[in-house]
Amino acid sequence: MGAGQQGVVWAVRPGVVGGVAARLRLRSGLRPSLRLRRPATPLEYRCQGDISKSVNRVTFLLRYNTGIKNGETRDIHSYKMSLLLFGVNTMKAWLLTKIGGLENLHLTEISNPLPGTQDVLMEIVYSALNPADRYLAEGQYPARPHLPHILGRDGVGRIVAIGEKVQGWKVGDTALLIRGPVGVQQAGTFAYQTVVPGECLAKPPHKWTLQQCAGASLVYLTAWQALTQWGELAPSVVLVTGASGGVGVASIQLAQALGHTVVALSRNTEKRRRLSEMGVKITLDPANTQWRKELLVLLAGKRVDLAVDNIGGAQFSQLLDVMGMWGKISVVGHLAGPVPQFNTASLFFRRLRIGGVAPGNFTAAEARIAWETVLKLLSRRDDRPVIDSVFDFDQLPQAFARLACGPMGKVLLRVAGEQ
Repeated sequence: MGAGQQGVVWAVRPGVVGGVAARLRLRSGLRPSLRLRRPATPLEYRCQGDISKSVNRVTFLLRYNTGIKNGETRDIHSYKMSLLLFGVNTMKAWLLTKIGGLENLHLTEISNPLPGTQDVLMEIVYSALNPADRYLAEGQYPARPHLPHILGRDGVGRIVAIGEKVQGWKVGDTALLIRGPVGVQQAGTFAYQTVVPGECLAKPPHKWTLQQCAGASLVYLTAWQALTQWGELAPSVVLVTGASGGVGVASIQLAQALGHTVVALSRNTEKRRRLSEMGVKITLDPANTQWRKELLVLLAGKRVDLAVDNIGGAQFSQLLDVMGMWGKISVVGHLAGPVPQFNTASLFFRRLRIGGVAPGNFTAAEARIAWETVLKLLSRRDDRPVIDSVFDFDQLPQAFARLACGPMGKVLLRVAGEQ
């Protein structure tokens, strides 16, 4: 945010007011006469001014107009925003310094970000890891953000500043991220604060914990697209590979809510047990070379109508053997790498169809409609996101290692933490 952007709302936590005024005098050499009002916590002190340059990374030189009455706010231009001042101007963040791998992530201190007119500034409480974060770091993702970059597409936090054009939110609100550019084209949630477009926020669902909120939106929107991109599907047999992962669990929950019979593939005995506890009737180990024969016996003459594939690799071709006529495969991930020696003739005689899943293609409006639909479906069975583990902020490499091992649900990063 540069010079000439005017009409500023400073949102200040109690106990910081005197330090803010003293610091402004010290940095700017000015002695502004501030007439302040005191609303509900966090305190907001409103004035007019221009932010014209920075001192000590982010320092604010304000030229104040005089004559503002107590409790009054007048904009010089159309721009008005909120900015939270804690007496510090930097924050911790994990920076990706170059494309190539997760080893290029470095924990450092950077300047606090500032929101634009249509954005909010969020203090991140929890963020969530996704395989797509690793894909981007390794250069396997089409996005090419400016470096250094901050990863992290999911998160929940407190709003500490609001751009003028943002509607429906206020400083102090808790919000979670839904589909948007955060973590891809712009800085993500592996930082103490991040800027989020106002249209990419949602309120926490009723009775959900903050941890459940942090890891929900991307996996559920992905699962929803995987299940519905082919059009309305009558109650059918849905097979989910990588069933214990974030998208796997979300796909199972939504498919069950839609009335489908779910088949879950997982190599881990304990995870298959937990999937059974979630109501999955058929759980199989794809490492067992006989799993396809076993499945066809269990289905008693039926075949799979839709597969949600999170794995790829050699297992992908095995899916074709259990697909029914007009069967469809929604491709979500490729954790096992490329598909070797794929025979396209295997698609012919049952007219099989394969389609990629890309929730990033949702518009903000489409994502919101999908998210609201997801919440209604989850409420049918009182399903919630499954959290595998929570790591401290400085343990991001260990969190990615856990993600690579195949968690049961979501892996989270504790950032600011709950208060």
